[in-house]
Amino acid sequence: MNKVSNYDWKLYRSLLPKWQERYMAKLNQEYIDILNEDNNPSANFWKLEKRIYQDRKSPGVVITVSRSEFFIDIMSLMRANVISREDLNDFSKEVTDWIDQFL
Repeated sequence: MNKVSNYDWKLYRSLLPKWQERYMAKLNQEYIDILNEDNNPSANFWKLEKRIYQDRKSPGVVITVSRSEFFIDIMSLMRANVISREDLNDFSKEVTDWIDQFL
């Protein structure tokens, strides 16, 4: 499957910011937990800095939105635990069938 319907493309573009915000809210809570660990403040700071450096590469934080990369991006978001299969329920049968083949 190479073509993405207008319906699926519009739905994806409307949901992606919501998925990213939800994911970043989860990250923020994890960062708070790191800062509250019972370590030296400097150890917590450097642990957090390393974690943020890694997380900023996640598709849940930054992703290039391209229609030609739609399916790759969906799989990347799923692999990074930004979205689950349930997040795709409103997409067309063609999209969900394609995703289900890989799950």
